[in-house]
Amino acid sequence: MIVAFSVQPTGEPSDPALARDLAEGSDTASVHDAVAAAVRVVRDSGLPTRTSAMFTEVEGEWDEVMEVVGRATAEAGRYGSRVSLVLKADIRPGHTGELDGKVQRMESAVDRLESR
Repeated sequence: MIVAFSVQPTGEPSDPALARDLAEGSDTASVHDAVAAAVRVVRDSGLPTRTSAMFTEVEGEWDEVMEVVGRATAEAGRYGSRVSLVLKADIRPGHTGELDGKVQRMESAVDRLESR
């Protein structure tokens, strides 16, 4: 399966260390820092992954993907008092390598259309 997800924390940081950092100069927690922390969790998982401007995609079996999404969401949650999670899944048992395969098939289709 492939899961595309995004996380966005809001509110004051729930992590006391981050709250202290804010008190020492910055006036707000950075969303890009929270997203970077979540993306680091995903990349460290060892699963195939891709990050774009709006989503991070991760491919694997249900349990392993959902575990990674859960850990990434918790990591982003350190930067706020709540987290908004948007998740979209393509569940296709028996298929692997679809993170790249789907894009390759789409690009081939675009090439065919352009050559008409």
